[in-house]
Amino acid sequence: MYAMERQELIERILLSEGRVAVVELSERFGVTTETVRRDLDALERAGALRRVHGGAVAIERGSTTEPSILERTSLRAGSKERIAVRALDALGESFRGSLFLDAGTTTAAVASLLPARLVALDGEAEVVTHSLTLAPALASAERISLSVVGGRIRGVTAAAVGASTVRTIESLRPDVAFVGVNGLSAGFGASTPDPDEAAVKEAIVRSARRVVVVADASKFGQESLVSFCGLDAVDVLVTDEKPDAELAAALEAAGTEVWTA
Repeated sequence: MYAMERQELIERILLSEGRVAVVELSERFGVTTETVRRDLDALERAGALRRVHGGAVAIERGSTTEPSILERTSLRAGSKERIAVRALDALGESFRGSLFLDAGTTTAAVASLLPARLVALDGEAEVVTHSLTLAPALASAERISLSVVGGRIRGVTAAAVGASTVRTIESLRPDVAFVGVNGLSAGFGASTPDPDEAAVKEAIVRSARRVVVVADASKFGQESLVSFCGLDAVDVLVTDEKPDAELAAALEAAGTEVWTA
């Protein structure tokens, strides 16, 4: 395969998945990692991508870039649903307790499946969220008592943020928190582009007895502007693909369980 053909394929993969890894491309194309790196360098010079540790991301995915919740809803929808199904196993049998649901499209998938799971478990849940997107789906759900944390609404995520939001969350102690991320990497931990959103996520992680991060594999190796917790603060990562060797080793060292949907 000629270099131009490989580079066109890399661009297609970036368009559909948003990221590529050097090792995976090397195995896919049957070439050395050095050859892949040269391809990525050429594409970066052409403005087609941005190099990151271990691979590259689409050029629009900078550390402060964040698609709106409407744009993200249809992306990897099947993966998010599978992740949600697996994540709800964290409730165990006959769950009766409190949950915090972070804003995001993967946590929204968790929210949509939660009522049926509670019925199946003969359980009940006191649910708290700061997401205007999640709240309507849970407001009249069977076996759920819902509380919504207020604050200034950030349009991109339809979530409450700000000092009052953080203070309210800090006063809580939910049994389980389901948290979304924009990036998850070995060195930078869990991250998100917006400082206000990061402050809220940090408060959620600190308040919960058990932290379950729900993230599809497109988030692996990504580092958004603000890190809101290290991997050692995450009890369980639920995802759709096994993390690469570097991230897997970091998760193991941090004591984080990895559940693959």
